[in-house]
Amino acid sequence: MHMKPETLYAEFFGMSERPFTLLPDPTFLYWSKAHRNAYTILDYGIFSRAPITVVTGEIGSGKTTLVQHLLKNTDEQITIGLISNAQGGRGELLQWVLNALSVDVPNDSTYVQKFQTLQDFLIAEYAADRRVVLIFDEAQNLSVEGLEELRMLTNINANKDELIQLILVGQPELRDVIRSPNMKQLAQRVAASFHIPAMDAENVAQYIRHRLKSVGGDGDEFTDGACQMAHEQTGGVPRLVNQLCDIAMVYAWSKEQKTVTEDTLNSVLNDGLFFAATMGTEETDAT
Repeated sequence: MHMKPETLYAEFFGMSERPFTLLPDPTFLYWSKAHRNAYTILDYGIFSRAPITVVTGEIGSGKTTLVQHLLKNTDEQITIGLISNAQGGRGELLQWVLNALSVDVPNDSTYVQKFQTLQDFLIAEYAADRRVVLIFDEAQNLSVEGLEELRMLTNINANKDELIQLILVGQPELRDVIRSPNMKQLAQRVAASFHIPAMDAENVAQYIRHRLKSVGGDGDEFTDGACQMAHEQTGGVPRLVNQLCDIAMVYAWSKEQKTVTEDTLNSVLNDGLFFAATMGTEETDAT
């Protein structure tokens, strides 16, 4: 019998799809207090015309999902570009920016020509009463030179107004780079910032029940003890909670049990299928 990956055990539990998929999905977004605060900062950064806004969080803390929610709910008067995992030296980053904004330049353009093309685009958007926002996801991968180049972009202005705003989203080390002595000028342009901490035990339980209900479950498919254990094993990192809970539901399904208990989770752990149980969260994939 062949099943689609998204359904797998879902029908057994009376759900429309698997509640703990690993792909970032705004429809599953659980609004913990920390995520609400992070989103408020993103919103504030855009509408206060902050030159640079920074949001950081551990791997798998839901940063990318927040970014996708922001993209879906941005005012139509804002031209927004998303750049993920941008790397490279001088000039390459500028090309990433042009691509994200769908601005075409000839392949043989010099750096100066590319910069002039971007500046002309920003001035045209400004004249049309539109604002331009660039979001850099996984911004901790930017080099010091790349961050300095971004700071230079924020110097482009007209009538004292910012023509481009930057949102940097990344892992905690992004904060350390920005705070370093040689990044003082960049740090001075950061008008808003927020760090998303891992969830506590209560939030993990609420998160699990939220995901279950989002796909038609009643939220009681996991016992209180199982939720507590999920927090202990994952440290409250959403992506790790998803990994563990997804495997646990497969186990429950294979045993035709409608409820995931501590015994179910112990079976998963004893069989060595939840690799993150023996790793630091820094070794897991990013959300």
